[in-house]
Amino acid sequence: MLLTLDIGNSHTVLGFFDNSSQKLLHHFRIKTDHDSTGDEYGLITQGLLNLKNQSLPDITGVIIGSVVPAAKMGWSTFCHEHLNIAPMIIGDANLKTGVAIATDNPSEVGADRIINGLAGFTRHKGPLIIVDFGTAITFDCISQTGAYIGGAIAPGIGISMEALSAKTAKLPKVDISTPPASAIGKNTITAMQAGILFGYGGLVEGLTGRLAREFPTPPLVIATGGMAALIAPYAPVISHVYPELTLEGLQLIHARNT
Repeated sequence: MLLTLDIGNSHTVLGFFDNSSQKLLHHFRIKTDHDSTGDEYGLITQGLLNLKNQSLPDITGVIIGSVVPAAKMGWSTFCHEHLNIAPMIIGDANLKTGVAIATDNPSEVGADRIINGLAGFTRHKGPLIIVDFGTAITFDCISQTGAYIGGAIAPGIGISMEALSAKTAKLPKVDISTPPASAIGKNTITAMQAGILFGYGGLVEGLTGRLAREFPTPPLVIATGGMAALIAPYAPVISHVYPELTLEGLQLIHARNT
């Protein structure tokens, strides 16, 4: 069984793939902790596998994509000490991703953006804009040939909501899982819900439209990340939502390097 680790700023997603079918068997989302040790990650992983009647010895390979260096080190220690496996790590010089990076400073491009680019292009074989709803919202532009050509970054929904309630005296935290009846809020709660849901939908519509005008041919817009399904109804430009796109990309890179 292959363990794929998508380590983001706020959450880490663990995916477990069957070695023969290469299908995703299980996935779990946990809080990213910069200070956890390899032993603690071992306890967490074993506990999650217990829920599926499996155990650490079932893991035969590991690949890590991380934007948090401290967490990456802890997970790598776990792999070496508890699995006796040297993990593949996105960003290592000897690891082939199959994604050409056509930016000013390729080393600055986050691992998640390369991984998503590969997974999206493998699915659709054409120009893409991939919207990833994480701590930040990233807009990744993939060319007709599958190259990563750049993109845009906007503040994520979670940090915007936290700032709104923390920096204002009378605005509370709100639940945005319930859509407002209209864009014109009739009270503080519905006004905030409308601002977040319709506002971020408009952000996605406007920014992807602006990015698309710089492509030679119109790109397809797809989305991933924790809040992708929540915002997609407010952004009709999004044609597909793939919640596990990053895990798929990690599995593909592992297969290319095995």
